[in-house]
Amino acid sequence: MKIVRFSAGDDPRYGILDSGPDGDDLVVLVGDPMFQGFETTGERVPLAGVKLLAPVIPRSKVVAVGKNYADHAREMGGEVPDHPIIFLKPNTSVIGTGDAIVLPSDSEQVEHEAELAIVIGSVAKNVRAEDYASVVFGYTVANDVTARDIQKLDGQWARAKSYDTFCPLGPVIETEFDFTDARIEARVDGVVKQQGTTADMIFGIPEIVAFVSRVFTLLPGDVILTGTPAGVGPITSGQVVDVSIAGIGTLSNPVR
Repeated sequence: MKIVRFSAGDDPRYGILDSGPDGDDLVVLVGDPMFQGFETTGERVPLAGVKLLAPVIPRSKVVAVGKNYADHAREMGGEVPDHPIIFLKPNTSVIGTGDAIVLPSDSEQVEHEAELAIVIGSVAKNVRAEDYASVVFGYTVANDVTARDIQKLDGQWARAKSYDTFCPLGPVIETEFDFTDARIEARVDGVVKQQGTTADMIFGIPEIVAFVSRVFTLLPGDVILTGTPAGVGPITSGQVVDVSIAGIGTLSNPVR
């Protein structure tokens, strides 16, 4: 089931994407399905007539896993970690598909990082790996935008990863996603820059949820980014970055 958060000239609403022979519609939900379930209003809205918003705004945090693909760890000049390397991005960095990634004035090297994101659906603390699914609402596409020169300058990742607009999410939350071998791709102005598969993750989804929940209490709506394949590279004003994950969709953002 694909869940969207959208606006049609009014306050944000939620819907279920329904694809048919006559086009794509949204079956409008009564409220946020994470808290109010999947009860519908009986209204259908054409997808073409709405603005898609970030499918979730984390209540407290975005947790990200660094160097979770061996090829990316090597391209960054580091060893493959023996445990998940985690950092935080603020919820103010979140934008939706179609929104602009705004380049900060104090960086000259901003880069894309295509990632699968986990959306947490319930309060989670000390979750066992085998119970990970009990706290996961679904999955979405993410771009862990990074000011690489700032990252190198600071020697840690907080500032480089946290600028406003540096966490595009969307276009939907897929609640029934098979993450065992899903293709991930990033394109800049239509040119493929990253290609990979979730099968190449060093730490899988169950292990990531268990590890992160030992450190942080996760709240409904919190998001975990699961790492990026090799091929990260610069983006500049005027370009468009598309991040696609098979089975979920394409997240598209202009750069300015």
